[in-house]
Amino acid sequence: MKLKVCGMKYKDNIIEVAKLQPDYLGFIFYEKSSRYFEGIIPDVPKSIKKVGVFVNASIEYILEKIITHNLQLVQLHGNEAPEYCNKLRVRHSEFISESHHEILNQVQNNTEKKPIKPNTIEIIKVFSIKDDFDFSKLEPYEGVCDYFLFDTNGKLPGGNGLTFNWDVFNDYTSTKPFFLSGGIGLDEIENLKGFKNVVASKYCHTIDVNSKFEIEAGLKNIETLEEFKKQLAKMDKNEI
Repeated sequence: MKLKVCGMKYKDNIIEVAKLQPDYLGFIFYEKSSRYFEGIIPDVPKSIKKVGVFVNASIEYILEKIITHNLQLVQLHGNEAPEYCNKLRVRHSEFISESHHEILNQVQNNTEKKPIKPNTIEIIKVFSIKDDFDFSKLEPYEGVCDYFLFDTNGKLPGGNGLTFNWDVFNDYTSTKPFFLSGGIGLDEIENLKGFKNVVASKYCHTIDVNSKFEIEAGLKNIETLEEFKKQLAKMDKNEI
């Protein structure tokens, strides 16, 4: 299973977490969050994908953040409809096309400023779970997003530090890969090991962690994250 560390906020801490080589780093662009990211993301290894987290944001706002921070994934953590997801993908494709023409023009005109080639973008759609979940709700999103993410239903859109009952995945009807989130910390390693016996776990693409590894909101504990990453690696090799 891959690892995503979400809710990154502070430059030095981002650099330190990046040294652990997680697969994804998440940055929250939702002003009401205590982990709201401001400034410019420092350089991280290209092997680490940057995820922008948004809650009912305008498409133009998301496109601005994609461009500014060279994001590779967009995580939609609000009430975004399938039509919204599709429109976001279309608008981003249009942007890539427009940028491609701009790059060609700059090359032809021998401009000194080197243009940034835009990335394709992947979309993660978040669904919150409390005690149970109707997985038929996923069907309209199957064709308009790349991943699902399942988090715990709480007072905030995310980062509540609460887990939900993973037994709901016995009824998982999709084959789309998903991110598993919601209060996951070092104390969940045994539960994650048991989760691997659930049929749907083969679609679990990434473990998403946040609040259980924090010293304060947005500031991650490097030692506990490093230990968690080691335990995940052992679990994947069936060493624990």
